[in-house]
Amino acid sequence: MYPPELVKPMKEDLTNVGFKQLTTSDEVDQTIQNSKGTLLVVVNSVCGCAAGNMRPGVKLSLNNSKKPVELATVFAGVDGEATNQARKYFLPYPPSSPSIALFNDGKLVHFLERHHIEGGTAQMIAENLTEAYNEFC
Repeated sequence: MYPPELVKPMKEDLTNVGFKQLTTSDEVDQTIQNSKGTLLVVVNSVCGCAAGNMRPGVKLSLNNSKKPVELATVFAGVDGEATNQARKYFLPYPPSSPSIALFNDGKLVHFLERHHIEGGTAQMIAENLTEAYNEFC
């Protein structure tokens, strides 16, 4: 578990642009099961690839004309209950932090695992996501 003061700015990096922070399994269930249209769920983390690639790429992707209706995030290593519950919806993909899931009417339609994020650039992540938005949003 990471200290709250350490992860606060990392959480705010997404919540400041409209992501809802999910901290319990019930919040995850309600958000995913009750979503109408598209929902982007980001598994945030303290790793360097989340800071350098994932969060900037996700934020950049939101400049697209088509984008998800809802935005939500869980934080691996901090909000364990919520993260574990979200990962159940990501099956058959194994647990991965960071990762990004796009749902349409509660069904997983696009997923980026850590190995898609690590070593990539924010621009590459944004392009991957905008292609998914253009298809599903």
